[in-house]
Amino acid sequence: MAMDCVTSTLATATQRAAFRRRLLAWYAKHARDLAWRQTRDPYRIWLSEIMLQQTTVAMATPHFERFVAAFPTVRHLAAADEQTILRMWEGLGYYRRARNLHAAARQVVAELNGQFPRDVPALMQLPGVGRYTAGAIASFAFDVRAPIVEANTSRVLARLTAYERDPASPVGQRHLWKTAEDLLPSLGAGRFNYALMELGALVCKPAQPLCDKCPVARRCQAFQQGMQNKLPRLRARQKPTAVREAAIVIYKSGRVLLRQRTPGERWELMWDFPRFELESEGPLFAREEIVAKVREQSGIVCEPGNLLTTIRHGVTRFRITLDCYEAQFRSGRVSSTGEAPTRWIRPSRLTDFPLSVSARRLASLL
Repeated sequence: MAMDCVTSTLATATQRAAFRRRLLAWYAKHARDLAWRQTRDPYRIWLSEIMLQQTTVAMATPHFERFVAAFPTVRHLAAADEQTILRMWEGLGYYRRARNLHAAARQVVAELNGQFPRDVPALMQLPGVGRYTAGAIASFAFDVRAPIVEANTSRVLARLTAYERDPASPVGQRHLWKTAEDLLPSLGAGRFNYALMELGALVCKPAQPLCDKCPVARRCQAFQQGMQNKLPRLRARQKPTAVREAAIVIYKSGRVLLRQRTPGERWELMWDFPRFELESEGPLFAREEIVAKVREQSGIVCEPGNLLTTIRHGVTRFRITLDCYEAQFRSGRVSSTGEAPTRWIRPSRLTDFPLSVSARRLASLL
């Protein structure tokens, strides 16, 4: 069983120093040229780290560039309208991150005079900033000796120490954070953290790690024991839940109906067409259910028409089949205020509203 701190191949200061030298030399040759690595600005580092949560580098990069262009400082972001931020966040998913981003920017401006804290505990007081993000900002922007454990470094550290338990468990997390802290240099913590993350991203991959290209393979206990393809031991993924939903494009005098999703709903505060889970089987029963649920959501009575398209997509553990229907307005009045504001808008204005990815795909058909 792995030790509670760094493995015996990294137990001494000399061994850890050699490990750091080899890793940093490799990083100097192989580091990707990413925009957020070219700055020590805590605002831009924080922005990139929030975007990279649950998002690939390829997806985050263009969004990061657009955000920096639109909101070059934390004060610009704090002053922005939340709906504008949500619209720009489209495609990144997990929209709570965007709302926390806005709330944290306002807190930094209102309470800290626009200056980000330099230490991990103070950074963790910001909305949406956990231990990893705080450590990343502190080390990358201010070179604070703060460890970080995220998907890539977690995998590297588990293999380095041949950790055979669940790394996501409380015990596993304590082991990984302690290991990460033990390996940090006294100076240059940020660059070391970048290097460790890059090793996980480019070499120490989840499946079939490239051990023959690893600069620190001789220090890796999993590699020495031939267990690199078995570790880390992860929990079995939960089986996706299949869900069938309907989205209704209701027309009235050349305009369509949009509804703002309420707090607690998926994609809260985003705008969408009337949308709900569809339980009926067969066109006739689905038609009756659509009329009833559109009226419940919006107060509108509609006449369902043809099926426009079917969109299949995934959200967290759900696999959603979204049947998209067109419909005609028959009667009723909508409210632009209240818990779930609704609006009639011209299709050309759909680009002005923040929509979920599936709603944007439907909007593109209009």
